[in-house]
Amino acid sequence: MNHESVLEKARTPEEKQAAVAQPDIRPPDVRPPDGHVALFADRDTSDFRKRWTDIQAGFVDEPRRSVEQADALVADVTRRLTDGFSNERASLEHQWDSGNNVTTEDLRVALQKYRSFFDRLLTI
Repeated sequence: MNHESVLEKARTPEEKQAAVAQPDIRPPDVRPPDGHVALFADRDTSDFRKRWTDIQAGFVDEPRRSVEQADALVADVTRRLTDGFSNERASLEHQWDSGNNVTTEDLRVALQKYRSFFDRLLTI
């Protein structure tokens, strides 16, 4: 039963409050899609999930603070994603844009890396 279903079935204010405070526990997708690299290191992903659980657990006592913390966490994750993809793109560009001594094989490998990068961007 998903979190929304639990909230919808809550009858009393206490049940609704408990449903809101209950973390939406789903097994983390620890395996990235075939051929793709995970967006974050396992340690970072665990830290983000722990922060989210702490934020959600604090909602009952301080709902406004929880929403502010959720906003900050999402901003942090978005910034980290943006920085990571910008760095990856710059690295790819540097690999193929190294002057006239680039072979067709170098360009083929670069195109494969761009394809993988592109696929990752579309799966976010």
